Amino acid sequence: MSLSEPAVHSIRRGPPRPQDAMSPIPASANSFEMTGEDDIGDTLTLLAETGDAISMYVPGNREPVLGRILSVDPEQPHFVMELNEGSVLPPGKVTFVTWLTSAKLQFRLSSEEWTSVPGSPHLIPMVFPETCAVLNRRASERVETPLAATFSASFELNGKFYELPIYDFSLGGIGLRCTKNAVKGLLKGRKLLNVQLELESESVIVPEMEVRVTRSYKSFLLGEQLHIGCMFLNPPPEVEADIKTLLAHIHNIPQD
Repeated sequence: MSLSEPAVHSIRRGPPRPQDAMSPIPASANSFEMTGEDDIGDTLTLLAETGDAISMYVPGNREPVLGRILSVDPEQPHFVMELNEGSVLPPGKVTFVTWLTSAKLQFRLSSEEWTSVPGSPHLIPMVFPETCAVLNRRASERVETPLAATFSASFELNGKFYELPIYDFSLGGIGLRCTKNAVKGLLKGRKLLNVQLELESESVIVPEMEVRVTRSYKSFLLGEQLHIGCMFLNPPPEVEADIKTLLAHIHNIPQD
């Protein structure tokens, strides 16, 4: 993706206003750490698509610099921050704060000089943070599928049958990984019906889930891959109970 030619998003909001500023997460808050590069990349991609306001705090200044994420590189852990017109980001440590649906997200980056895109002083390339603090992002943390287990999602879409490996799993949804050619048509917002989740001898059928995030990346072993984040849509109580059983089963599988 070109820095000077970002993707156009139809739902993208306008530049942040002063009333959009957010305060940092208090040190005493019960937040958890998001550490996975894929999770962080998916989150930053979603923020780029919506154009949500980012408040950037520098030491010694209580008023934040406002901006938003312009674009996220589909292959490398890089993104471009778009500052409001006339804003400048001082060198040094910066705390970034934003809202992600109903949760507050915060991360920190540091640079001796925030070098902008040539000819565009308000566009600053940056690298992914190693961790993000998340406050009330989800009721349960996502867990990765153990290497010793076979965990897959099977469903039919437009007359074609899919069976894809599940990379991570939570009470709220799943993460899939596969080649880009294997999942043509799985676009953001697509609804998937009667998805069968199979983990060894355990199985559950989820009536409906939605593709929420898609992000491409390169694997040294497998080449170009696609990460697909899906959310369960209002599963009935008996399905929720089966999902909890699967999650408990994952925790009991030895990590190789």
